Amino acid sequence: MARIDVPAAEAYSRKAPDNRPLRGYATVMAVFGAAVTTAAGVAKLTGKRLPERPPVADLALLAIATHKVSRLITKDAVTSPLRAPVTQFESAAGSAELNESPRGHGVQHALGELLTCPFCTAVWVASGLGAGLVFAPRLTRFGMGVASAIAGADFLHLAYAAAKKAAG
Repeated sequence: MARIDVPAAEAYSRKAPDNRPLRGYATVMAVFGAAVTTAAGVAKLTGKRLPERPPVADLALLAIATHKVSRLITKDAVTSPLRAPVTQFESAAGSAELNESPRGHGVQHALGELLTCPFCTAVWVASGLGAGLVFAPRLTRFGMGVASAIAGADFLHLAYAAAKKAAG
């Protein structure tokens, strides 16, 4: 793993308005890189191959499931115990979601940012689901279908509530 130039990292962090934890980010990226490299190595050893062109249906399921699972991980009230070691509660956000902020320094803060950002977590979720499509496609498609159905139900709940409110 490449080492971070400590003076440059400290200078960068000091200029940022909220003292960016570059070493923490580097650690989180190294873990992600190691996980992807391990999955690729296991795929090669077991003879698993990537599809030449992923089916459009898989891409649609992957997008919707990634959206739902990343929000479940980063925003859902019921998953807050998983985030609590690296986040602090800020406020309820409505529809069973919470606003939280990262706490601590270094890796703790970087993990807090990852676990409060659905956009950041989506990269990890999509990569995991993508690996699942290589190693266990049937089970992964089933799980993505369930997550997609939940996402659809969420949107229907919100649309129903909005229609009910508009009707008076």
